[in-house]
Amino acid sequence: MTERTDLPLPDYDHLPVGSLLTRIRTLDADQLQQVLGYEQSHANRVQVVQAMNHRLGALQSGAQPSGGDPAAAQPEHAAAASGGSPVSEATSGPPVNPPSHGDPTNPAQPRSTG
Repeated sequence: MTERTDLPLPDYDHLPVGSLLTRIRTLDADQLQQVLGYEQSHANRVQVVQAMNHRLGALQSGAQPSGGDPAAAQPEHAAAASGGSPVSEATSGPPVNPPSHGDPTNPAQPRSTG
């Protein structure tokens, strides 16, 4: 049985189905068979298994893997933060004075009659 760490698609278990269906197009028949076996013995999602079987049939009929990289960056995962907050005193907005009604700590200001 294939282990998750041995799969040709890194972080397979965390890929959204849409990304997974795109990434299987980069695999050759042997790699796809390996991923299909893993899928069937674990999540066994009907949509994923059907797509893999369809793609496997296409590969066996002469289709070629796409030129993409199955280990490419995953846009569905946010990049790690560079550290620190870009907010500072210089970038913060003006102080906000809440309206006096409903705030007992802010007494009403007299109205000017002018």
